Amino acid sequence: MRHELPDRVPVFCQLALGHYFLNAGIPPEQIWFTSEGFAAALVTMQRRYRFDGILINLPGRHPGLLKRVKRIEIAGNSTRLIWETGETTVMPADDNPQHYTTSGGSLARAVFTETDPDHLEHIGRIAGYAWNIYHAPPFEDTTPEGVGTEIPPCFSRTIELVKEITRGEVSVHGEVFSPFTHFMELFGYEGALEALIVDPAKSCAILDRLTGPAIAWGTAQARLGVDAVLISSAFAGGSFISRAMYERFVLPFERKLVEAVHRAGVPVYTHTCGRLGDRLDLLAATGTDGVDTLDPPPLGNVELGDAKKQIGNRLFIKGNLNAVELLSFTERSEVEQAVIRCLAAGMPGGGYILSTACSVAPRVQPWKLEMLVPLAEEHGRYS
Repeated sequence: MRHELPDRVPVFCQLALGHYFLNAGIPPEQIWFTSEGFAAALVTMQRRYRFDGILINLPGRHPGLLKRVKRIEIAGNSTRLIWETGETTVMPADDNPQHYTTSGGSLARAVFTETDPDHLEHIGRIAGYAWNIYHAPPFEDTTPEGVGTEIPPCFSRTIELVKEITRGEVSVHGEVFSPFTHFMELFGYEGALEALIVDPAKSCAILDRLTGPAIAWGTAQARLGVDAVLISSAFAGGSFISRAMYERFVLPFERKLVEAVHRAGVPVYTHTCGRLGDRLDLLAATGTDGVDTLDPPPLGNVELGDAKKQIGNRLFIKGNLNAVELLSFTERSEVEQAVIRCLAAGMPGGGYILSTACSVAPRVQPWKLEMLVPLAEEHGRYS
């Protein structure tokens, strides 16, 4: 991450939640709704694939949350949790959970026209919104009145558990949502994109307020001893917004976040999906230390070799292994060829981590991921 030359290229993929559900051997509700279950799933899969790092991309959960489940039903490949409130959570075997109101509807989002940047108190009362966690019922200690910066005590639990189990054996990374991701989730994707066009000044004012909680959680994770913090900025690629919109609505707020986490003493890198070819320089201008995903064509528009030439001396690169192709491969030789291509383009000069471009899809067969470290040991050595 600091462009030092290790003995070989590190290997470290982010796994989709459904991949844990299918392969960790832990009930999905334990993974999603308990710190202990998620920590166990993270370590189980890291050890199985021999990854050099673990990304803790969910905050810890309130310890009494599952006690509020009235009953659990199994329907086909899904688990259905019925809460004391009458709300329900549907957990597919291979996908993110979805939480529904007592009437069966989706959770409400904030209304942009009714939102005052100087008075965001109502955000804490939106059903299901608790520090940008959706798909879970509101519960004490994690539903702030408005947008605050006091971290709920339970948030640190998963990090503490993973560090306790791994004892420094692997690099442990935390994750924080970009202010722009908060904005997209808060108003819903369509409403948020419309707001950027209709009232850009107000959008910037809200983004500035949302930067505070992002800084609070990012720096808290640094104090908990993570080795790096990932900024999840999935919606900042060319598939969603233009270069000019990135420069106005993403760059200044992510720069504040990066600067704050750097002051807390740990490296920062940024996860952005889709087409980045026209904004790699802007991403670098946030001050981030690295870029995660770097989707290859056709999902993105940057070849790994070109990215190394553009930003390889400034940022480390994690990714570029085509996640969709990996899902479709049926032969070991196909995996080997794809990995060797990435290593050949990414490893010269250091600053490269072998990884899928985005999260490993739920139904990628484990044998494919089990090949990555041995291939890096064979083809990714620096000496």
